[in-house]
Amino acid sequence: MISRYMNKIFKNSIYLFSLTLTLSGANVSAQSLNEAKAWYEAGRYAEAKPVMERYYQSQPSNGNYSLWYGVCCLETNDPESAVKPLETAVRRRVSSGQYHLARAYDRTYRYDKAEKVCTDYLDELKRRRRDTSEAERQLSAIHAHSRMLKGVERVCVVDSFVCDKQNFLETYKIGSEAGTLSRYADHFANNGQTGGTVYENELGNKRYYSELQSDSTFSILSSARFSDGWSKPVLLPDNINEGVNAGYPFVMGDGTTLYYAADGAESMGGTDIFVTRYNTNTNTYLVPENVGMPFNSPYNDYMYVVDEYNNLGWFASDRYQPEGKVCVYVFIPNPSKQVYDYENMDEETLRCLAALKEISLTWTDTTLVNEARQRLAVVAENGGQVQKAVREFEFIVNDEHIYYQATDFRSPQAKTLFDQYRQLEQSFRQQREQLDKARQAYAYADRTEQTRMAPAILDLEKHTQKLAIEAEQIAKAVRKAELDAIGKH
Repeated sequence: MISRYMNKIFKNSIYLFSLTLTLSGANVSAQSLNEAKAWYEAGRYAEAKPVMERYYQSQPSNGNYSLWYGVCCLETNDPESAVKPLETAVRRRVSSGQYHLARAYDRTYRYDKAEKVCTDYLDELKRRRRDTSEAERQLSAIHAHSRMLKGVERVCVVDSFVCDKQNFLETYKIGSEAGTLSRYADHFANNGQTGGTVYENELGNKRYYSELQSDSTFSILSSARFSDGWSKPVLLPDNINEGVNAGYPFVMGDGTTLYYAADGAESMGGTDIFVTRYNTNTNTYLVPENVGMPFNSPYNDYMYVVDEYNNLGWFASDRYQPEGKVCVYVFIPNPSKQVYDYENMDEETLRCLAALKEISLTWTDTTLVNEARQRLAVVAENGGQVQKAVREFEFIVNDEHIYYQATDFRSPQAKTLFDQYRQLEQSFRQQREQLDKARQAYAYADRTEQTRMAPAILDLEKHTQKLAIEAEQIAKAVRKAELDAIGKH
């Protein structure tokens, strides 16, 4: 009897001890939630996010937890993770859920869904006689972004580097022919002003830079070097600077084409990359154009640079990056803009290409990628310089051997095969250019015209693919013959 009584007391003691721990834990969690809500209200989303995630996972059908966690994801560059909880918040009819879900769809390039949710949100605001200005701006932006998705540029991104934002310029290994880039603080040491980046042309007689103005916005200025020093800086025209933060200037070798970054109404979000050209007849700049996707995104995109001599381009973006980090993308510049066939592409693939989710999706020609990476390795090793030897071509035999002249070949057989390869490659490039033009014309034609054009495009596709296969086969034969000859020495 005593034993049973003691056992019952022991069990009750265990139960009370467990209950005390549970209540204590609940109290601590409640305090954490209150603290997280305070962070959330103060815009400190990164700090609030872990706690909000814990509550959302414990009760995924809770509308408020779903909203709070979804917004935290959205505000910390993780829009994909924001979609599901925000969809729950909308189903639970949580206030502002539609607004944030439309933002999440917009940032993940799901523009049809974004438009529907935002339209529903706008209708609800009208029914309740609430202010609709923000929702109308959002809907207008979604429409603009949807149009951009129909013109995603076909560009080959060969590599990307994540680095600290404050030192991102160190990743740009451009040749002297493209000019020089520097930080404002380094270029204008101790001048008491605040600025962004400075671009100086190849001759060193013109510079462009951004500087903080009296209205607390950044504007782009330029100045010229004379025998007695630099001229007084001049603000670029209002169509570049007015009403926005403008910076990160770069001028092409023609001396007239200006790339820069700016925020404002024409931006997808944060800063976008724009291009304009100097009109010598009117002594002003043309209306700037947004360069579109994939260079621009709902985040901050900037510092577009092209090294024409090395045929490499760079731009920076904080898409998918944590605070303080930035990704620098290296691409092969197009001589003219080429876009993907929006009407005949898989929607998810196009979204990935537009957002640069996987840069390998842009590699339609592995030979071009390898050649570009080799050029990148050379300029990086030489501090942005490539030896100006006579270069008839560039052919990668293996990681240790890259040929630039016909005299580089040791094998007569490899040299003969290489001549065939170059002819095939030239034919392939010509056919591919014709195919790209035909596809672009097809995209803007009506249905009748598209029906007429389709057979010719299909024939071009088959012929282009055949040439690519033949060229690749001969390239392999060239490498084999040359490596056999190298092995004998």
